[in-house]
This record gives sequence, C-alpha cells and structure tokens, in this order.
Amino acid sequence: MTMKSKPTIGEWFKNRHVLITGATGFMGKVLVSKLLVSCPDVEKIYLLVREKKGIDPETRLQSIVQQEPFRALREHNPEKLKKLVVIPGDVTVEGLDLSPTNRDCLIRKVSVVFHGAANVKFDTPLRDAITMNTKGTANVLALAKQMNNLESFVHISTAFSQCGEKELEERAYSTPIPPENVMTLVDIVDDDLLETMTPKLLGVQPNTYAFSKSLGENLVNRSGLPAGIARPSIVVASWKEPAPGWIESMNGPTGLMIGAAKGVIRSVLCDADLLIDAVPCDIAVNAIIALAWRVGLEHPKLPIIINVTESGENPMTWGEALEYGRKHALSNPFSGILWYPRGGITNNKFVHLLSVFLLHLLPAYFIDGICALTGNKPFLVRIQSRVSWGLRLVQYYTIKPWIFRNDGIKELRQSLSPADKETFFMDTKAYEWDSYMKTYVLGARKYVLKEDPSTLPQTRRIFFYYWIADGIVRFGLLALFSWFIYTLISPWLFTKTLVGVLEN
Repeated sequence: MTMKSKPTIGEWFKNRHVLITGATGFMGKVLVSKLLVSCPDVEKIYLLVREKKGIDPETRLQSIVQQEPFRALREHNPEKLKKLVVIPGDVTVEGLDLSPTNRDCLIRKVSVVFHGAANVKFDTPLRDAITMNTKGTANVLALAKQMNNLESFVHISTAFSQCGEKELEERAYSTPIPPENVMTLVDIVDDDLLETMTPKLLGVQPNTYAFSKSLGENLVNRSGLPAGIARPSIVVASWKEPAPGWIESMNGPTGLMIGAAKGVIRSVLCDADLLIDAVPCDIAVNAIIALAWRVGLEHPKLPIIINVTESGENPMTWGEALEYGRKHALSNPFSGILWYPRGGITNNKFVHLLSVFLLHLLPAYFIDGICALTGNKPFLVRIQSRVSWGLRLVQYYTIKPWIFRNDGIKELRQSLSPADKETFFMDTKAYEWDSYMKTYVLGARKYVLKEDPSTLPQTRRIFFYYWIADGIVRFGLLALFSWFIYTLISPWLFTKTLVGVLEN
C-alpha cells in the first residue's frame, strides 16, 4: 500500500467502535482523550469500567472526565464526550462480568480493542498479579475472538517484561511455564504454598509484575488475532498533551523525585552513568494508536511488536536526570517539605546503606521521639519504612543497564503521513531534557501534589528558611565533628610536644 493510498490515522478510525480496558488509569485517560481529539470521526468509545470502593462505573466516568486530560474537550467540544459509553465489567472475571446486552453490543460493533488494564505494582502477590495481568488478558482475548468485525487488537505491555534478556528485541518470547498452567496453579494452591513457590516460579524475573506481563504477552502471541503488542519503557509526564507535565501518580521516577524534593529520600542505590529509558506518556500513547492503525491496515497473522522506548535516540543518564531534577525542584520547591533536599545517588551498596541509616532512619527516630514527647502522633519512621521498601523494589532497575531495540517504532514513525507525524508525534529527539524536566517538576507539583502555581512565591520564601536552617545544622555538625576529632588527638599532640621539650 503506497503512502498516498493509505488512510490517515484519523480517517482509518472514522465510524469505528473502539473498546478500551484500563481507561481509568494514567495512560488510559490520555489514550481516550487523544482518540476523541485527534480521531474526531470515531463513532463510539466503550470503556470497560468496574465498580470500585462502592463507586459505580458511570459515576467513576463522570469523575474522570472532570480531570485535566478532558479539560479542553469540556470547554470547547463537550459534545464529543457523548461518544464515551461506559460498559460495567471486570477483566478479572471470566466473560468480563458483562450483561448479555453489553456483550452482544461489543461483539457486533467493536472493530478495535486497546487492552491496557493492568496491576503495575511490583510487590503484588502472585495470585493478584496473575489474576489481573494474565487472566485479565485471557478474558479480553476470549471476547475479542468473538467480535464479528475485529480488525485490530493492541495489548499494552512493558519493556520490562523479559528482564532475563540482555537485550529486548521486538519479537515474541517463550515463557518457561505455559500461562495456562500458572493460571490453573493460582486457582488451586492456597496462599501460603503459593508464596513459598513464587521465587521458583518467577525464575529470572525480578517481581510478579514482570512475570505476569510476560505471560500475558504469550497469550496474545498465540491468539491468532490481528494484534499488536506495545512495550513502553518508563512512562513519565506528558511532553505536550493533554497538558505539559501532566502526571497523576507517584509511581516510578515521579515518586523518587517528589520524595527527594521534600527531603524524605536522601540516598538512592543507582548507577549515575547508566542511561534511563523514559518516554513521555503522550508519545507512548501516540505510538499505541499508530500501532492499532498499522495492525488494521496489515492484518498480520502474528502480532506486530514494538518497543516504545527511547533507546539512545535522546540519551540521558540517571546522574543527569538527578541534576536536572534537583535544579528545577530547588527553583520550584514543593510545600510541606520535611527538610532542605540534599543527598544523591550511589552504586556502592555499603555507602547507600550507611546513608540510609544516617540520613533516613536516625532523623526519623529522632523526630518521632520528639513527636511522642510533645504528645503528637509519630509518623516519620512509618514513612521511611515505606520509602525503604519502595527503594528496594526499584533498585533492580536503577543499577542494571537496559538495551531495547526500537526499530519498529522508528519504522512506524516514518510510515505516517506528514500530518499524522505532527498529530501523533513520536520523535523522542524532539525535546530537550533540561526544559522537559522543568515541565515535569511543575507538573508533579500541580497535578500530583495539587499545589497551585500561585503558591510558588510563598513556598520559595519558606524554602529559603529551610536552607538557612540546614546550613546552621550542617555547620553545627561540622563543628561538633571537628571538636570530637580534636579531643581524640589533643592528648597525643600534648604528649608528643611534652616529649619533645624534655628531650631538648
């Protein structure tokens, strides 16, 4: 098919009915809003949403469309939001817990499926991870196989699904254990035995998240559907859309950045010279939509797999990320900081553990002791315990080099029309990391911490006082250390001087 004969992405989605799982998540919201904005003739977008914490699916949708990704639509094109249709359901339940009417509607009308529902926590018990990430995928595939008009099924996986590989290629990988066997196992084994078996089952995989996602990929690879698998690396705040710096959770680097900027995290085990492979969420979503378009045009017999990664096109090391983040967090401080942010990263485990003891645990016990003595509720030891657990989970990824091949996304980018290259931008070389990190910091401040930009002047004044207090404390500690050293060596100096006098 020549470039001229190819429909644009927007043209291809015209009059289509789309099903999305995981629409209430970070990337899911961006995906939904991007389809509504940039594929204006899409007919309907069905969102599979489950009841959560007593809140019904329709109410959850109404809450979601009030958030930043849908602000421009609410203000300028509110009629487009009528294309969203909530389908109550649950991917973890066989049959997705669909009503007969909704099942019939999806089977008859849907031609594109984006499966993004997932549990992304690294420390999830194996049963929960398999139920959501593996069984969930199997259940969505089962429905997709019944769809009369299915042309494109896109599974959103992760670039960290094959952690035992030195280099992640854009191809299917086998799993040591068939996913069907693992799904059966978690159904029949009790919790205690399953916990005992988990390390053996994981093998080279570092956690249940990576393991369950690799099994999910395996199911898609063998599905026989016209499918694509998108493997994003670390997904960070948006570059442009839905708003510069938009981010909504503390997951990944965002939590590290906020923790460090608030003075809670002062040491991270990390190799400063290793590259960090991070992709803004809007670039990742654009690649996912473009992959659906390509699958729909080519109808592949085997899934098209792309690694949605930076892969050295616009390299940045962890050390550079720290320096950029530190610079902009100091210029645009967060409110409610514990102490003036200092510290850094090291790849020396002993230095890291010593720093954690001296800079995390000792201050935590000291402050909690003061809280207890003054009748206030201690809090910092509990926070530092959670921080330490989180740091142990992520350090596997920060001290290991990662190599991802991404020829697929390059080819996909080149196959787009000039207009689509602008609308569905995927060029990771197009932004400069220093300015992007400023956008990231401001976005975390505004969207995650809910701090209005108008509070910056006052926060900077308070931050200045913390800087003075930090300087006083550091000077006092230096003086105390100097005095301690002096008291140790002064008797020796006195004795040596006295001996010298007597000898003369």
